[in-house]
Amino acid sequence: MIDDVKADAENRMKKTIDAFKRELLGIRTGRASPALVEPLKVDYYGAPTPLQQLATVSAPEARLLVIKPFDQASLSAIEKAIQKSDLGLTPMNDGKLIRLPIPQLTEERRRDLTKIVRKHMEETHVAIRNIRRDALKDLEELEKEKMISEDQHFRGKDVLQEVTDKYIAHADQVAKTKEAEIMEV
Repeated sequence: MIDDVKADAENRMKKTIDAFKRELLGIRTGRASPALVEPLKVDYYGAPTPLQQLATVSAPEARLLVIKPFDQASLSAIEKAIQKSDLGLTPMNDGKLIRLPIPQLTEERRRDLTKIVRKHMEETHVAIRNIRRDALKDLEELEKEKMISEDQHFRGKDVLQEVTDKYIAHADQVAKTKEAEIMEV
């Protein structure tokens, strides 16, 4: 019983960490990465469509993204979506594809981005703690229903705390790596 609660909590915490990593992919570093623009929604024939369904995105150079749409008619819609986004990038349209030069980040912008990373990290910590809280409620329910003893309940609490600490440390490490990537000149 306790193992089931632990396994469920651990599975949910892994998914939380994965979501955190995906969020961080969208935060700009000094290098060009297709993940930077993939989550953008493009107004394509009146429907918000993810960019990755409309075009291929590649990074042929360290500071350049190239977006090649499958349908040439979507070129201007993709360009507008990039201009509306908060990426702060200026697309260059040559009629067949869009080039996105990635400018060097200023020191102030780097600090702002690390604050955003820390904010996402804190949200991840809260999500992990909420998962722990839910698992603790499950343990209490099991004890009330006499499916586990009081000793097993306390052992389960300790196990859940260890798992929680492990995933919070993992989130901290992911954030630290991303911050180092952002601050790298």
